[in-house]
Amino acid sequence: MQIYLVGGAVRDRLLKRPIKDKDFVVVGATVAEMLDAGFQQVGADFPVFLHPATHEEYALARTERKQGSGYKGFSVHASPDVSLKDDLQRRDLTINAMAIEVTSLADDTPISDEVIDYYGGLQDLENKTLRHVSDAFSEDPLRVLRTARFYGRYYDLGFTIAEDTLTLMRQLVNSGELAHLSAERIWQESSRATMQLSPQVYWQQLFEIGALTEYFDPLHDAWEDTHIRETVQTALYFAGQMRLNLSQRWALLMVSLTPSLFNNEHTHDQSKALRDINDIGNKAKVPKAHTQFATIFAQQAETLSMINSLSAAKKIDLIQACSAHKEPDKLSQLLVCNHVLQLATQHRQMMLALNSFHAVGMTDIAPDLKGPAIGAALRQSRIDHLQAHDTY
Repeated sequence: MQIYLVGGAVRDRLLKRPIKDKDFVVVGATVAEMLDAGFQQVGADFPVFLHPATHEEYALARTERKQGSGYKGFSVHASPDVSLKDDLQRRDLTINAMAIEVTSLADDTPISDEVIDYYGGLQDLENKTLRHVSDAFSEDPLRVLRTARFYGRYYDLGFTIAEDTLTLMRQLVNSGELAHLSAERIWQESSRATMQLSPQVYWQQLFEIGALTEYFDPLHDAWEDTHIRETVQTALYFAGQMRLNLSQRWALLMVSLTPSLFNNEHTHDQSKALRDINDIGNKAKVPKAHTQFATIFAQQAETLSMINSLSAAKKIDLIQACSAHKEPDKLSQLLVCNHVLQLATQHRQMMLALNSFHAVGMTDIAPDLKGPAIGAALRQSRIDHLQAHDTY
């Protein structure tokens, strides 16, 4: 019997990041031997056990074969003759397919610092690349979301997704396999990704490969508008930096569905936006508290942005509409959301101005100008460029 620390714990140890959970693979053992050692079996589909003292997961080495649709359409084979290499091959990304041998079932001290790496995970860590282990990646549609989540998680470290892995992700999306994912798994991956330091990365990646159309179709349609997409992505970035809670981040994402807030169009049917928010909530099994908060923000965002000019009557009405008389914290959270959205809007405006500043140089003005006339001409040309390209 050999016991290995595997997956995320090995990856994060090598990245010198905090290790949240430890998972182990046991090679050469039977179910009976694990039970005799005091482990508790969980899950009927494949043999996973909880350690009697630490309650960490120990799984018998196993292989999987695709037999049906979705992430549940697999037959599992676990026996003492399944090798560690076979077990690691079924994993999603090379950086998640490394192992370190530990002392025993009772002692998870590494035998040595040697990292067992059959599939190039160490090289991909060094190159900051998210790459699939094998073509079996395309058998599990959940890996589309997981890879996008890992991309967001390690985005600040400079990680990118390998082009051949992106190709497999797009193929999975185009195959319609995402439709077989349960709403619970969709929300589990999406909520975890949304609580990361760079939550915008996950949603942008799913948008780029067309993966939003299955469960978040109204969001995909809204993000076809570059102005809305870039503003909301910036808002999500600020939300991550400011450590906003999940309800606030979800509200900033869902406000994408209210285009009047971005395009100064007051004719937009707000009731459609509210229906879309609720439809996404129902389809993706979003907890009601998050949907309700997002709905209130979409309804009140315009009013929240005018707090300084509201009459006493409108302020009282706002308190009532937000139920702030019952939950004062909710009003504070809504005001912070509005601040973040306004900050994102201002940021995008200034990035457009910066782009116009850099877009115009000496070759764009008359060559015979001298002295102060050069600066004046550059300034005016940059103003003209910004006015021509400003999408606000």
